Amino acid sequence: MNIAWQDLGTAFALYLVLEGVLPFVSPGSARKSLALIAQLPERQLRAIGLGSMLAGCGLLFMMRH
Repeated sequence: MNIAWQDLGTAFALYLVLEGVLPFVSPGSARKSLALIAQLPERQLRAIGLGSMLAGCGLLFMMRH
C-alpha cells in the first residue's frame, strides 16, 4: 500500500475548510450547536462519531473504487 502524502494533506486541508464554514458563516449557531453537543451523553457522542466514521469510510470507498 503506497500512501500518497499529498492526497492525505489535501484531505486534511479540506477537512479544516469544512470545519470552519459554520463558525465563520454563523458563529451564534455554531456556539449553540457546540453547547448542545457538550450536553449529550458520552454513549450518544460515541454513536455519532462511529456513524460519521463509517459514513466517511463508505464515501471514501465509493470514491476510490
